[in-house]
Amino acid sequence: MPLTTVHTVADLRATVADWRAQGLRVALVPTMGALHDGHISLTRLAREHADRVIVSIFVNPTQFGPNEDFGAYPRTLPDDQKLLDAAGVELCFAPSVEEMYPDGFATKVSVGGAMTNVLCGAARPGHFDGVAQIVTKLLLQALPDCAIFGQKDYQQLMVIRRFSADLNIPVDIIGAKILREEDGLAMSSRNRYLSPQERKTAPVLNRVLADITARAAKGAELGPLLAKGREDILAAGFNPIDYLEVRDAQTLELVSQTVTRPARIFVAARLGKARLIDNHAIDPVSPAV
Repeated sequence: MPLTTVHTVADLRATVADWRAQGLRVALVPTMGALHDGHISLTRLAREHADRVIVSIFVNPTQFGPNEDFGAYPRTLPDDQKLLDAAGVELCFAPSVEEMYPDGFATKVSVGGAMTNVLCGAARPGHFDGVAQIVTKLLLQALPDCAIFGQKDYQQLMVIRRFSADLNIPVDIIGAKILREEDGLAMSSRNRYLSPQERKTAPVLNRVLADITARAAKGAELGPLLAKGREDILAAGFNPIDYLEVRDAQTLELVSQTVTRPARIFVAARLGKARLIDNHAIDPVSPAV
């Protein structure tokens, strides 16, 4: 069936109600648009879990700081609709700011602790309050059976799982593997900010993470690995580095010495106009018996 686009919560709910009456399962893929193959991979995973797929496109102002790129963030709805139609997505929900935040809107959703005050939460104060707010609204507006989020924004995925469980929102939150370009760069809408030369440099992030991951999994001390990683990232032309850290995969608590349980290494660094993030899973290698 061809893609349908709706712009109001009422029309979204009417479509979902019709699907429910047919006994169909529904998946939601929240996005900010400027879609690429990474987003389309999320819709394919959604299709494995549901009969109908909704992709929301909304550049959410409450998750941008005062000096961030809200105004410049790419808005490409016509191109996005073509990609979604070709991918077989049934519904695009593309609300206005006024639809999502009408006059008198006064409610916030906030997640505390290590989930939000480290990594991007420390570098972008208030960011995850905005994420929690908009994702809560989308989940309650669509009431899907499942929602798909990419692991490139791993901290965001963990925050969403936390508040969904805390608030008893009846949605299965599913994480999707990072989709990468052939040279290893994690796909991102912000990659389009990179100049041709910066685009050649950008895969350094993935290479540094891969090297640290391989060594850390075998029990190497993290201090020297991270120090060398920072040197390599800065030498490549990234500046500043917001963070290069290893944290517990479930709690996001800092791992400072060696990896003894599942962890992840996270990086955020600026290259030209683009702030790039990436992460790798570190699964410690059991010693041979």
